[in-house]
Amino acid sequence: MPEIQNLHELPRFRDGVSYLYVERAVVEREASSIVVYRRDGAFQVPAAALGVLLLGPGTRVTHAAVRALAECGVTILWVGEEGGRFYAAGLGETRSARRLYRQARAWARPKERLEVIKRLYRFRFDEELPEDLTLEELRGREGVRVREAYAQASRETGVPWRGRNYDRGNWEKADAVNRALSAGAAFLYGLCHAAIVSAGYSPALGFIHVGKQLSFVYDVADLYRTQILVPAAFRTVAESKEDVERRIRHRLRDQVRKTGMLKRIVDDLNRLFTGLGFKSPDKEAEEAFWAEDPAAPGAIWSPEGEVPAGVNYGEEPYGSDDP
Repeated sequence: MPEIQNLHELPRFRDGVSYLYVERAVVEREASSIVVYRRDGAFQVPAAALGVLLLGPGTRVTHAAVRALAECGVTILWVGEEGGRFYAAGLGETRSARRLYRQARAWARPKERLEVIKRLYRFRFDEELPEDLTLEELRGREGVRVREAYAQASRETGVPWRGRNYDRGNWEKADAVNRALSAGAAFLYGLCHAAIVSAGYSPALGFIHVGKQLSFVYDVADLYRTQILVPAAFRTVAESKEDVERRIRHRLRDQVRKTGMLKRIVDDLNRLFTGLGFKSPDKEAEEAFWAEDPAAPGAIWSPEGEVPAGVNYGEEPYGSDDP
């Protein structure tokens, strides 16, 4: 997630949503644009060109700038360095709920939920797995894969591995590699949380993990744990056992910046829900529904099906306070 110096460097998600990460800067409004002031200069960004603005440490933003961003439907995220923490989100105009709707439907329908869970496990493997594997067999293979990832990282770095073991109430009791893994996991959770919210999904509707406001964050973060977090943690400890918490965060921050990790997470999220039985008998009508004015009131649900909102079905004006 690079710091942007000018619009020519502005990265894009594959689905066309632009994002901008700034830190140690002041964000102000100028006409319908925002201006980012930094010690090394200033640059102007048309608010309409943005989909997501990530505000990192040391950032101040004016009320007028937030209003300009909101008018253009920009999602504003307050995050830690390089997205390593997720603190809050501010949404602009009313947006399409298409992705959230797909996630909720898949979550609520047992058959589709099981398919998402299987995909979450399959996405973690580099090789193709037989299609007839049961969920229990997938979990078993995943357990073997995770144990081997720890063992391989230990062999490659020479850092002893005695298993995942730490006490949240006694942080210093854990060995250096377990502290590095925990601190790195917190960074990864923040990054995935930011990606989930900015892409229009819910962090609470988890498929494997359940019952927490961040259940889906844990689901998604596990896609990258053995590939990214585990090697980084062991390498950090191999260099030194001192100050591993800060150093693992910096290592992951640099890796995120170089690899465009946020874009990858959003791509994986969209791929996770592709083709899960969301087939409409009237494809053109469905596309028109989602493509309409995002500030329109949408539809009203009934057992017989959805009907347009704002239609007067009685003699009283729609929205009457009368019982």
